[in-house]
Amino acid sequence: MIEYRNLKIAILGGGSVGAQVANLLIQHGDELAARAGAGLEVIGVAVRDLDAKRDTDIPQHLLTTDAPALILGADLVVELIGGIEPARTYILQALHSGADVITANKAVLANHGPELFEAAEQVGAQLYYEAAVGGAIPIIRPLRDSLAGDRVTRILGIVNGTTNFILDRMDTEGDSLEAALAEATRLGYAEADPTADVEGFDAAQKAAILASLAFHTTVPLEAVHREGMTTVTHDQVLAARKAGYVVKLLAICERITDATGTEGVAARVHPALVPRDHPLAAVHGANNAVFVEAEAAGSLMFYGAGAGGIQTASAVLGDIVSAARRHVAGGPGVAESTHANLPVLPMSSVTTRYQITLTVLDEPGVLAAIATLFSDRGVSVEGVSQSVRDGGDSARPTATLVIITHEASESALAATVEALATNSAVSAVVSVLRVEGL
Repeated sequence: MIEYRNLKIAILGGGSVGAQVANLLIQHGDELAARAGAGLEVIGVAVRDLDAKRDTDIPQHLLTTDAPALILGADLVVELIGGIEPARTYILQALHSGADVITANKAVLANHGPELFEAAEQVGAQLYYEAAVGGAIPIIRPLRDSLAGDRVTRILGIVNGTTNFILDRMDTEGDSLEAALAEATRLGYAEADPTADVEGFDAAQKAAILASLAFHTTVPLEAVHREGMTTVTHDQVLAARKAGYVVKLLAICERITDATGTEGVAARVHPALVPRDHPLAAVHGANNAVFVEAEAAGSLMFYGAGAGGIQTASAVLGDIVSAARRHVAGGPGVAESTHANLPVLPMSSVTTRYQITLTVLDEPGVLAAIATLFSDRGVSVEGVSQSVRDGGDSARPTATLVIITHEASESALAATVEALATNSAVSAVVSVLRVEGL
C-alpha cells in the first residue's frame, strides 16, 4: 500500500478552541492519521499576540502573526477566529488556493455562506462546518448527508447554551432573570456583554444555517425572525410550570404553506412554551438539543454540549479527519445542496399557538366580548382559565384570564393581541408567549 503524504494543517486562532485543536492533533496525531489515511501535520497557529496568556498552551514554534503566509502553505485551513472579518477574507484566500476549510464560525456562514460555498465549488474545494452549530453535537452531517433523501418538515432547536442555562435556572431554582444571568456570567457561560445570546442573535445565525441545510434553500440571516428572552419574567416561568410547560428560547425552521397556497420555508427565534413531556423540555443547564421532524425518518433528537473549547474541538477534529479522507480518496469537494430555491416566507405566514395572559374587568359580558374579539379575527380558543383578583385601589374587581389558542396564522394572532390591548374591558395584556411542540 502506497502511503499518502502528510497533509499540512494551518490553524487560524489560538483561543480556547484553536489551542485545544492544535494540542489534540499533536497528542493524538498517529491515531488520527490512521483514521484519516494520511499524516496530519500542524504547520502553524496564527494569532494576534504571540505572548498572550492561553488556557491551553500552544508550542511556541507554531505561533505566527502572519496568517496569509500560513494559509498559502496549507492543505487544510482551520478557521477559529470568529466574527466576520478577517475570517471571511482568510477563508476565501484558503479556498482560492485550493485548500479545504474547516470552520466553527456561525457568523461568517450565516452572513456570507453562499459566497463561500460558491468559492469552494469553483475550485473543487470543500467547506466543513460541523462545529458552527451545536458545538460537539453532530447535526450538520445528519442534515446534509443522512437526511438528504428525506423531506425535513420542521426543526426545533435549543442552540444557545447561555440562554438555556438562564431559563433552566429560572424554572428549576426560581431565580430571576437577572440572578440567573449573573450566575451564568460567574460560571463563564455568558460573556461580559451577553447581548448576542440573550437577544437571540447567536441563535438566529444558527437558525439560518440549519434552515438552509434542511430545506436545500439559501435562507439569509435577515429573513430569520428574532426575539430575545430579556422580556421573560419570573412570573411567566412560574405560570408556565403550573400549566405544564417550560419556557425555552427556540430556533424554529419549518416548511410551511401560506394563505395563497405557496410552499416555502420560514425561520424564527423566540421564547416559547414547550410541554413538559416534550424531549426538549428535559434539556437542562447549558446543553443544546436539536429536534428534527422528517416525513420518513420521523422524529429525531440530537443532544449534548453546545459549547466549550474541548467539546467544539471534537467537532472540528471530526471535520479535519473527513477532509483528510477526501484528499486521500481524491476528487472534487461535494457542493452544497441549496438548489431547491423555495421562497423564504415572512413571520406573518407562520401558523402557531399563543398563550395570552390578560387582566380584565370582572364584570358580566367581558368574557363573551373577548371571545368575540378572537373569533372576529379567525382565531379559535382552545381553553381559558380564570382567577379573580380584588380591585386593589379600584372599586372595580379584576380577573386574570389565561387563554390558549388553537393554531392560527401569526398575522391573525398578532392582530388579536393588538385588539386586546386597546379593548376597554382589558386592563393589561400581561404576557404573550407562543406554544410549540404540541
